[in-house]
Amino acid sequence: MTTTLQPAAPQDIAELRQLYFDVYGHGYPVALGSDPTEMHRLITDPHCHWLTARRADTGELAGSAVVQTDPGNRAGKLVGLAVHPRHRQHGLASRLTGAVTADAFATGALDSVHTTVRLVTQAPQRVVARNGYRPLGLLPNAADVSGCETLALFACYADGVLDRREPVTAVPEALVPLLEAAEGTVGISYAGVRPLAPGDLELPAAAATAHPKIRTAIEVITAPGFVRRRFRELFPDPAGAHVPLHTPNTVLTPPNGEFEIYADLDPVAGSCALVAVHPCPSAATRALDSLMTALSRAGADYVETLVPLSDTAALWAFLSSGFVPSACYPAMRRIGDRFHDYAVLSRTDRQIDFRTTAVSTLLQPYLAAYLTSWTSTYLPRHEVVR
Repeated sequence: MTTTLQPAAPQDIAELRQLYFDVYGHGYPVALGSDPTEMHRLITDPHCHWLTARRADTGELAGSAVVQTDPGNRAGKLVGLAVHPRHRQHGLASRLTGAVTADAFATGALDSVHTTVRLVTQAPQRVVARNGYRPLGLLPNAADVSGCETLALFACYADGVLDRREPVTAVPEALVPLLEAAEGTVGISYAGVRPLAPGDLELPAAAATAHPKIRTAIEVITAPGFVRRRFRELFPDPAGAHVPLHTPNTVLTPPNGEFEIYADLDPVAGSCALVAVHPCPSAATRALDSLMTALSRAGADYVETLVPLSDTAALWAFLSSGFVPSACYPAMRRIGDRFHDYAVLSRTDRQIDFRTTAVSTLLQPYLAAYLTSWTSTYLPRHEVVR
């Protein structure tokens, strides 16, 4: 079968919606495959790269792939990779992945492109790995597609980016298994990083004993237009200290307004990404337990956050609130001419079941690391058998 790749156009929207329905049914939780307004916005966005594949003989739509970008943070995300069931087994998924990723990097405006892949089979893992994406970790219970699913995080880098990483000197010991997994799969070194135990006097978060956790009511404001406007007022810098490629639609705040947490809440997928905190991340660390209760009531059984690997206090605050190290994102953010590593921490209130998860050898080190960290977080030490 011969196919031609070409940029998506607004007149393709109806066929694209049908493609995503044929591939995923009604269970596809991403707007770019179901919402015509969002699809039109992305197709006409000069910073978005959307390729379609059509049969050369009939013109039939056979596949689609998209890289959305955040120019301010020089980051991209591969999403919406789909190949019609009639056109599989011909390498089209790999060809689309390679082409749309190359298009995105060719602009010179990106340092990395990441993607999450489903683990119902090993095929998606192999597709992205063949095109230069490196495994970064697992996100257990991250999406409700056809049931509760674990996703894998991968990233691809522009030349020279990983060579200009800012070194990290110490991390909470709970992150050590994750960093060891990243060393082997990404090809970087954390040899000089010291593990810090909970009782380590050098740990900045130790001072938190003077400021115990608080239980407070959290108001959940789900007014997307208002939240976006407020977010842009408080975080006008497109390269600011917020999670890239997430548009907040919800703000969480205590009645006294001491802090505002901006989040991308998706009740359909049962997930939430914490995007930014005003006035600063540390303002909300004592209320994380209350935050989780509020998000659970709002429909999010899975919550994730992205924290600088050098921010020991913030890492410790999330770890002590039941978050588990799930993925490492080396060189995620550029500051000046250096790149800073981040960790993805996640918490899920649903039972985790890996029995139907197709974890390839690429991801086995991350599965072992996650199980080690989850065990140390949720099982008493006398119940852990090594």
